[in-house]
Amino acid sequence: MKVILTSDVEKIGGLGDVIEVKKGYARNFLLPRKLALEVNEHNLALMEGRKKKHQKKLEMEKNSAVEQKQKLEGVSITIRKKSGENDVLFGSVTTAEIEKELAAKGFSLEKKKIHLDEPIKRLGEFSAKVKLFQDVDAAIKIIVLKEEEDPS
Repeated sequence: MKVILTSDVEKIGGLGDVIEVKKGYARNFLLPRKLALEVNEHNLALMEGRKKKHQKKLEMEKNSAVEQKQKLEGVSITIRKKSGENDVLFGSVTTAEIEKELAAKGFSLEKKKIHLDEPIKRLGEFSAKVKLFQDVDAAIKIIVLKEEEDPS
């Protein structure tokens, strides 16, 4: 059965795509959730207009993400944590803590957009990747110091 997607569906397609799916999947999942419409002249014309608006919106979001990336690229944050012998932290630095430090510097990001390659469990310098848009990532520098240590 051919359908037109009315929104982005993961692993299936994007808004306005005409795809072939099994009848049961369309009838029981896509159509009741208003994720797709049946293919006909009226629906094709309707989705063309929606697709153009969606493309403009995505372009604006991408431009804003690129601007935010330029601002974030030079940012470094300092987090103070308790640590034991051999500079090992009690616990680890979480994305929530990174989000809080970025908010203090004026950046509003969701913690789920911050990605660490591995958990930060020692003192030192690390980097984290911030996913701002589909292909727009920014790298931030994280400096982890002992609580009583002065930055130099």
